[in-house]
Amino acid sequence: MKEIISEIIELRKNAEVAYVGSVNEAGFPQIKCMLVPEHESMKIHYFSTNTSSKRAGQFLKNPKACVYYCDETNFAGALFTGTMEVCTDHETKAMIWRDGDEMYYPKGVDDEDYCVFKFTAETVNYYHDLSNVTLPIDQL
Repeated sequence: MKEIISEIIELRKNAEVAYVGSVNEAGFPQIKCMLVPEHESMKIHYFSTNTSSKRAGQFLKNPKACVYYCDETNFAGALFTGTMEVCTDHETKAMIWRDGDEMYYPKGVDDEDYCVFKFTAETVNYYHDLSNVTLPIDQL
């Protein structure tokens, strides 16, 4: 089990993108590829996007979400399941802000069309080498 946990942590640490899943108004799943701006925690994952985006609206109506990281070369993947919060407070937005973001949000950190998704994982399902294991997030 220690080896599996190490593999999940390494997969998350090396990810440049993640596939973020939401639920639309009709109850259908929706997937979006997003850049991964931080790698601090297995339980909390942050993403930046537009407040006016389709996903922000979906998460405000239904916070159920998933985040999937994969290593295509080794055919491994970690599916985190949990809830997504749309954060518009200055402190959270400033924490994720990076030089160059003003290209997308010209008014800076406090641009009203800039928000942060804060994903809180409950479980992770890991697939690699024909094995599939689901763990509570607290085991990571």
